Amino acid sequence: MANKMKINSLRSKAISFTRKRNKIIALYMLGDETIPEVNKCKYLGIKFSSDFGWGEHVTETAGKAWRALHFVMRILRKGSDKSKDIAYKSLVRPVLEYGAACWDPYRLEHIKTLEKIQKRALKCCRNNSPLKWDTLTDRRTRIRLSAMFKTYREEEEEEEEEEEEGGGGGGGGGGGGGGDHFSRE
Repeated sequence: MANKMKINSLRSKAISFTRKRNKIIALYMLGDETIPEVNKCKYLGIKFSSDFGWGEHVTETAGKAWRALHFVMRILRKGSDKSKDIAYKSLVRPVLEYGAACWDPYRLEHIKTLEKIQKRALKCCRNNSPLKWDTLTDRRTRIRLSAMFKTYREEEEEEEEEEEEGGGGGGGGGGGGGGDHFSRE
């Protein structure tokens, strides 16, 4: 059965991810039309760069988060610490963590840019209460690990379903171990 989805070649872009100085120049085609190659692109709200840099994405994310934080601070200037805490966790932190399973800044300046926003929010939210939040770096690490675990469990469940559909038993499957795909050292 053929897929009837149409791809607009005028809105399509190609991007090659590499850190090499001398990139291999490739020509990408969709039917008769050439798809232009770009160094940066935005996909589902995340800015990708061909050199794996997150600078532009961090700058844009920080700007959105600052605007959201200033909105919260303006609206809840005289609000309780609890309401400010809820507002931060509902309106600002999701901006800082959107798509964190696939991007994570590795440069100290980018990490500090994002953490600075949370520090300012924490200062705003805890007039007299001893609030303590995990760092955004720690939260992004947990998000990535959680995504990896879910992917691993999903693969494991798919293998179990395939074994059940294939009649189970028989041994096959490559040496037991419950579908272990990761090496444990």
